[in-house]
Amino acid sequence: MDEPIAVTVRAIAAGGAGVADLPDGRVVFVPRTVPGDRARIRIEKSRPRWAEGSLCELLEPAVDRRSALCSLYERCGGCQLQHLTYPKQLEWKGRIVADALERIGRLSGLAVPEVVGSPRETGYRSRVTFTLLRLRGGAVAAGFHARDRPARVIDVGSECVLPRPELLEAWEALRSGWGPGARRLPQGGRLRLTLRAEPSGVELVVEGGPSGWRAAELAAASPALRAIWHRSGDVGPPRLVAGSSDVVGAPAFTQVNPEAAALLARYVLEAVGPTRPSAGCVGPEDGAGHAVDAYCGDGLYACGLLERGWRVTGIEIDPAACAAARARASRGRGGALEVLEGAVEVRLRQALPAEVVIVNPPRAGLDPDVVAALRERSVARVVYVSCDPATLARDVAALDGAYEVRSLRCFDLFPQTAHVETVLALRARTQEAHP
Repeated sequence: MDEPIAVTVRAIAAGGAGVADLPDGRVVFVPRTVPGDRARIRIEKSRPRWAEGSLCELLEPAVDRRSALCSLYERCGGCQLQHLTYPKQLEWKGRIVADALERIGRLSGLAVPEVVGSPRETGYRSRVTFTLLRLRGGAVAAGFHARDRPARVIDVGSECVLPRPELLEAWEALRSGWGPGARRLPQGGRLRLTLRAEPSGVELVVEGGPSGWRAAELAAASPALRAIWHRSGDVGPPRLVAGSSDVVGAPAFTQVNPEAAALLARYVLEAVGPTRPSAGCVGPEDGAGHAVDAYCGDGLYACGLLERGWRVTGIEIDPAACAAARARASRGRGGALEVLEGAVEVRLRQALPAEVVIVNPPRAGLDPDVVAALRERSVARVVYVSCDPATLARDVAALDGAYEVRSLRCFDLFPQTAHVETVLALRARTQEAHP
């Protein structure tokens, strides 16, 4: 084993680890360190151009370091930045986005974007997913994956600082109610348990185990749960197995930080701007007044655009989310929402032409066919909502100069973690056609 090395941390990497320089010139990534720390580290993984290290001893703590908020922080992999003061978390998230757009996206001259902080630094999550493992001898571990050994699960009770209070209360009640060996849950060595705070109460989604599970016994032992859903495999929507739910169909994806998500949504709609025909877009056949909300989820952006006078087409692959989007539109003050069910890479060309396209892809970013469609059809404005700076930057580079940046802002939907949401508004460079 190599002897510990003294380093000075100078930055935060995209995954939340501190960045320092080794005596041989390589970069080393050290979790649980912050810029300004003088630390003694041990090399855990060595590569020709970089290394990964672990913190052995903190020689001189940085002024921006603080004590972790959670007693499980050193072992749990759910958070990466609890040891950094919250204003500095925001600052470094902005720097990470700017670095990715410059280094990967080939955008020069961008200022570090503003990162809008979450109204709640803790207790913000309205949805939390736990992993339950059945161990030998009837023991159960239920919580989050371990930081250093992801295959292992750290048992979590009420220590976690991220869930809303009602979710923590429901989690404690569920742990008490599932019985010895979690016998009131479906059979199986591994289950995923998701608690969701809905307007009518807390709901549980259980994934894994055989079909046909009867949840009446668990429901009786866990009165804090208004509804219980079950999905036995990876295919198909969950089915309601106990209680009642106001959710239309199966639960659809929603942001886990409602207050911060509302700030994000407001900015997205501002970035789209008002509907108005522009030169070269003089009628419906050219997309004037038409907006496409790709990856529309439950229709939050789409319905906001409807209320602002846009004609909107949503695209969504999840049938439950499609149903939720149509239901939201029917309750709103705007017009009808057309929702195309299917993959965006398949459906986007069908939805075009449009004056504006909102893309809000999963972490993997845009499919190459989506990038090609945006380039070919010369959409006047694109608003890209991203949860991963690296894939956002990759997709911007793939657009290859067809668009220029109109605005850039970030939102912290996940305090204490390294995740950040970015809204990048682009406009077509063909100014004669799309001023």
